[in-house]
Amino acid sequence: MENPRIKLAIIGVGRMGITHNSIINSHPDVEITAIVETSPHILNLIKKYIKGINTYDDYHKLFENEKLDAVIICTPPTLHYAIAKEAAKNHIHVFSEKPFTTEKAKAEELAKIFEEQNLVNQVGYVNRFNDIFVTIKQYIQKGLIGEVLRFKSEMYSCTITNTEEGNTWRDSRKNGGGAVFEVASHAIDLVNYLIGKPDKVTGSCLKSVYSKHVEDAVNATFLYKNGISGTLNVNWSDESYRKPTNKIEIFGTQGKILADQHEIKIFMKRENAENNMRKGWNAIYITDIFRSVPFYVRGNEFTSQLYHFIECIQKQKMTTNCSFNDAVDTLDIIDAIFNDYELNGKF
Repeated sequence: MENPRIKLAIIGVGRMGITHNSIINSHPDVEITAIVETSPHILNLIKKYIKGINTYDDYHKLFENEKLDAVIICTPPTLHYAIAKEAAKNHIHVFSEKPFTTEKAKAEELAKIFEEQNLVNQVGYVNRFNDIFVTIKQYIQKGLIGEVLRFKSEMYSCTITNTEEGNTWRDSRKNGGGAVFEVASHAIDLVNYLIGKPDKVTGSCLKSVYSKHVEDAVNATFLYKNGISGTLNVNWSDESYRKPTNKIEIFGTQGKILADQHEIKIFMKRENAENNMRKGWNAIYITDIFRSVPFYVRGNEFTSQLYHFIECIQKQKMTTNCSFNDAVDTLDIIDAIFNDYELNGKF
């Protein structure tokens, strides 16, 4: 007998909600039964153009009226905690957009609840599903560039390029706004994924360029007990970047890796025939290594992460490649950056 289709709802239909809806709607084993959105205009458009979908303006009504297997949460981060907790009460699996919550204690609470109830939980740190970064992790694990000594994790975007009036959630850290939560979280999670969670954060600097109440640029230094060190450089007000770009530089005893979402450049001190690397510079492009997906929006990784979520539900695999616990680690480093800046970064 075939497995029944997974009944799923989307909560929040902004940019990411629309993206996730289009992707997950392509999955043959998923049925989107409901959508939650507070904007009357968007709800009216959904009712007009998408048939067979129940719509709600309040997530409480969703949980009261729908029998669901899973939800995808795409609301502003400050709402994630309450929605995910309500989902757990109804024994519903959750995919949440990053940064999961804005408070580490709440994130830890949710991680514990979902683990105790054996519910699949995943956070949208999409870099963990990008074929370039997956390949780099494999290279590091194989020791391709020897022992890792230092690194630099960067992310740039042109998200905020005009003076903010301070009346949107993006200009409120409490609501999950600011470059740290919105942009640096990706660069931090990428460090945790590739190198491991730092043991200490120091030298943190937060700089406002256009925003009134939050930072637009972030710099920090990460230190490890094993001697590795690295830097974080983030700016979401950089107009030289048309699209959000993650960059990683990793220096090892036997070589060096430079990469973004689309390309890897590797400098080798000596030839490595096993991995088809010559001495000197080598280049690998996303088109050389990408894993095909059945539906493409913005990048293969966006489809891969959602299909992974569904696969974990089907196989009752409770540990995903980016769990709530992984997101707790990222929030821990975010807290460390804020605390370090408050204590040591101001003059």
